[in-house]
Amino acid sequence: MIDKINKFKDLQKKLNAYRYFFWLMNWDQETEMPKMGLDFQLSNYQILMEEAYKLETDKEYTDLLEELYLNKDTLDDDLKVEIKHLYKSYQIIKVVPKNEYLEYDMLIQGASPIWANAKKNNDFALWSETLEKIVQFQRKLTKYLETDDKKGYDILLDFYEDDMTVEEYDEFFDQLRTQLVPFVLEKTAKKRKINRKFSNKIFDINKQKELSDYLLDVLHFDKNRGLLKTSVHPFTSGLASVDTRITTAYHENDLLSNIFSVVHETGHAIYEQQNDKRFDGTNLHGGASMGIHESQSRLYENMIARSYEFISTHFQKIAELFPKQFKNVSVDEFYRFVNKTERSLIRIEADELTYPLHIMVRYELEKGLISGKIKVKDLPKKWNQLMYRYLKIKPKTDSEGVLQDIHWAGGSFGYFPTYALGTAYAAQIYHKMDQDINIKKQIKENRIDNINEWLKEHIHKYGASKTPKEIMLIATNEPFFASYYVNYLKDKYKDL
Repeated sequence: MIDKINKFKDLQKKLNAYRYFFWLMNWDQETEMPKMGLDFQLSNYQILMEEAYKLETDKEYTDLLEELYLNKDTLDDDLKVEIKHLYKSYQIIKVVPKNEYLEYDMLIQGASPIWANAKKNNDFALWSETLEKIVQFQRKLTKYLETDDKKGYDILLDFYEDDMTVEEYDEFFDQLRTQLVPFVLEKTAKKRKINRKFSNKIFDINKQKELSDYLLDVLHFDKNRGLLKTSVHPFTSGLASVDTRITTAYHENDLLSNIFSVVHETGHAIYEQQNDKRFDGTNLHGGASMGIHESQSRLYENMIARSYEFISTHFQKIAELFPKQFKNVSVDEFYRFVNKTERSLIRIEADELTYPLHIMVRYELEKGLISGKIKVKDLPKKWNQLMYRYLKIKPKTDSEGVLQDIHWAGGSFGYFPTYALGTAYAAQIYHKMDQDINIKKQIKENRIDNINEWLKEHIHKYGASKTPKEIMLIATNEPFFASYYVNYLKDKYKDL
């Protein structure tokens, strides 16, 4: 068995090398590749993808994977978990015909620029044909992978959050729908008076970049093992603790968008930078799940960076960078502005109180698309209907509605629900961490490193070697309860 394990590890290293170059290509495409370079990149990507596919479907590799999976209980803990992850992914290659698999992979590789163009031109029709092909494949995939216990959308949800089902998510969202939606609509019923001190301001992009750099230092993002660039949609990307990259988007008329994009993505990045180094380049690098990963970005973005302690500690630096814009602005005014709550159209710019309602819209649409109850051509109409149901507002354009997210361009169906679940995880994790180290005290003293260290010991160092349920037990000493999330939001926003 030792020889087989070593042989398998050698083959897996080759596959991970391909994965590394696919990652680099994707990073380049999203950040700085010239527009005219796409076709050339795709032609090279196709060659490498076919070679990787040959290796991943080679009988020697698949036989070893099958045998190790059957004998997984005899393996060491790390290898056992990695084999389980790989075997789960292998089922796709095992059951999906080669021509369909490679055709879909090429479709996804070229989908992002099509989506971006449609968003830029505010035209869903430019994107609908490609999206229709992606949805058709997702439906086929659920049929290929269905079992007696798992069918339909459950299969896609499980890719992002182990063992999560429609039934469990429905129960979670029902709690938010019954307990939170009425509270949200009540708190946002009156049209907020715009504080003229924050309206019609222009924030120099270079100064925003300087502030971004400052925030990375405050949060102890290791710049020797990561970097920050710009993209249409902010994201985090990495395959190792020594190379974790993030992006943000800069808007001259919106300083907060950049501030909290940087903090959000840095939360993801610190998680990956604080993985145990032994997971670098393996399938155990990253996070326990998308939900646990999102819990970290949301904890940093909302519970740390939007706190009064954080705002008051770093207000002077912001005012120094933008003296004209912050003239006669007090810390209290800025804190209330940062934590304003209103019915908004854009998910990534939504306040933390209304945010889960944006996710419920996407969750219901995905369920409908995968079941066939909703057609792609009807998405703009259905999107607008759900936005009005939960937030009492409707998008006026496709760009501020159905075209605002990149996720479906990557085939990420089942991903969106983890945003709300992850934020709920964060509330429970915050509650336990606060009992141990007094979070507000650490923030006020600018000791985010102490928060990082607690998270490293209770969550980050494990990478993907633990399940979400195991991580919640390790971090909080109890299973997940949505009540922490509902109580957190009501306590914070009852007086704001």
